[in-house]
Amino acid sequence: MKLALIGFGQAGGKIVDDFLAYEHSLGSDFVSGAIAVNSASTDLHGLEWIPDEQQILIGQSRVKGHGVGADNELGAEIAEADVGEIQRAIDEIPVHEIDAFLVVAGMGGGTGSGGAPVLAKHLRHLYTVPVYGLGVLPGTDEGGIYTLNAARSFQTFVREVDNLLVFDNDAWRASGESVRSGYDGINAEIVTRFGTLFAAGEVTDGANVAESVVDSSEIINTLAGGGVSTVGYASETVDTESGLLSRVTGRDPGVDEVAATTRMTSLVRKGTLGRLTLPCEVESAERALVVSSGPPAHLNRKGIERGRKWLEEETGSMEVRGGDFPLPEREEVGVTVLLSGVTNVPRIKQLQRVAIEARDTAAEVRAASQDGFESLVDTQGELDALF
Repeated sequence: MKLALIGFGQAGGKIVDDFLAYEHSLGSDFVSGAIAVNSASTDLHGLEWIPDEQQILIGQSRVKGHGVGADNELGAEIAEADVGEIQRAIDEIPVHEIDAFLVVAGMGGGTGSGGAPVLAKHLRHLYTVPVYGLGVLPGTDEGGIYTLNAARSFQTFVREVDNLLVFDNDAWRASGESVRSGYDGINAEIVTRFGTLFAAGEVTDGANVAESVVDSSEIINTLAGGGVSTVGYASETVDTESGLLSRVTGRDPGVDEVAATTRMTSLVRKGTLGRLTLPCEVESAERALVVSSGPPAHLNRKGIERGRKWLEEETGSMEVRGGDFPLPEREEVGVTVLLSGVTNVPRIKQLQRVAIEARDTAAEVRAASQDGFESLVDTQGELDALF
């Protein structure tokens, strides 16, 4: 699937940068263009793969390159005002070649959580290809303002994109982990899962062609209908010592077919029931897609089909697609499971409660402030009368 990637804010820019590095490591070609957008100049300096001319600093007249300080309303205003600057960078991307836009943002900060929905709305107005969002939820231990930003941003972001893929930091940060190492590990998980999904079907010349290709239409159809999506992944190291023949023919007489079938079925189950990017009740998914990757000889078709049928039973959905993504140089077999249109998601329900509570609290604060101001005015009037 050919993508135009746009990283909004610090987290978004770093993740897009990591996507480019992952694409290079795969020898794939699924990124047609990449842009980083930020209101803080320092956050752009550390990017290694996104070209300087595709790094866009917005809001200079208002925040002077110092960021918006977790104020996502200001982030949205700046994005709205400077959307023309972003569009000029997008115009340098061969948009006629892409299958979709992917707007990536951390939903707890200011620039990304405020600006990403603004850009998504702009893109959907201008282009006919799907506009997807990849939103990263902050951990609950990161502070109330970030949770509140995420609650507000989620409601807007999911409305402005064709589908919102979500990664929940709360489910992935290990206790006692440093912030830097924690986020580096999280970004690696993000690009492995979503990168393998989007890279399937996009290979360089001379690479192995999948027996059952996962092309862009399979992904687009799975993400059709909007809503929220989550991704699971499971892998297992395999013996590739006798893999020279398999790299030429796609078959390896040394592969135990029964073991390969069992392995593939087991990996589909682990990918679905294990650690999802956004924990949810699997049976609430409307559609699903299974992508099996790794050395061609170990991508057992019978195991893939059994795993797909198991997923149909688990989700109760008849829209479960599947295919394989040969990676001859890999020493492990992996399965990526995309669950689309999930509805039973505890973390989202918690964010919705936060948004409602914040709205009610804000109304109470405004009312109290107004009462206090009127009382102050009355007191001042009485003092003026006395003196």
